[in-house]
Amino acid sequence: MLLPQWSVHNQVGALSSTRLGGYSKAPFDEFNLAFHVGDRPDDVKRNRRCLENFLPATPTWVNQVHGTNVLVVDSSTPIENTFSADALYTQIRKRPLAIMTADCLPILLASRQGDEVAAIHAGWRPLAGGIIANTLKCFRAQPSEIVAWFGPAIGPTAFEVGAEVKDAFIEKLPAQAQAFAPKGGHKFLADIFLLARIQLNALNINYIYGDELCTYSDSEQFFSYRRDGQCGRMATVIWRK
Repeated sequence: MLLPQWSVHNQVGALSSTRLGGYSKAPFDEFNLAFHVGDRPDDVKRNRRCLENFLPATPTWVNQVHGTNVLVVDSSTPIENTFSADALYTQIRKRPLAIMTADCLPILLASRQGDEVAAIHAGWRPLAGGIIANTLKCFRAQPSEIVAWFGPAIGPTAFEVGAEVKDAFIEKLPAQAQAFAPKGGHKFLADIFLLARIQLNALNINYIYGDELCTYSDSEQFFSYRRDGQCGRMATVIWRK
């Protein structure tokens, strides 16, 4: 497990899993946490039970659709239901929020007081569509009082995109042009970490943490859909202590 090194660790629990230490067989080896990728359901269940050993309760999962919807989790939200959303927010204590990735950028948000938390699945479509801004609308805290953490995602030397992806970002915020490097043939290398950082800064969030680890280049630790095609998924989880 990767543990965020950020200023709210006393108030907020958080982790990001790797592919190591679970029960799944190739190509989902070993710690796959997703049912939808073709892995044996019993292996996924065993892996999820292992994950829960690190958490205060069973996490709330979402069916991620690469959109911009945010699920607000409160005391009436059924834990057994899976909702379609690409971000989760809560003020409830000890209610873990989980997202899954295998190249997309996991972003965790928390108020500096630790009384509000959120988890965002920031693939390029949700990111271009404004999922960070949508999630911030749920917070009572001012953006300047919110901190962010970036989990592992595809790095800027591996994330090749077309001109339409670049245009989708620049149309919304011209400053995002700096996150694209020409590769030739109307292709670009995109820095998804920088794209998220630019958006957060534009929204007045400046406390941003994370080591910007690349899923594509580290096959030992991480799943990567771009690298392997069929593969497992990692989870990034946050909760109020």
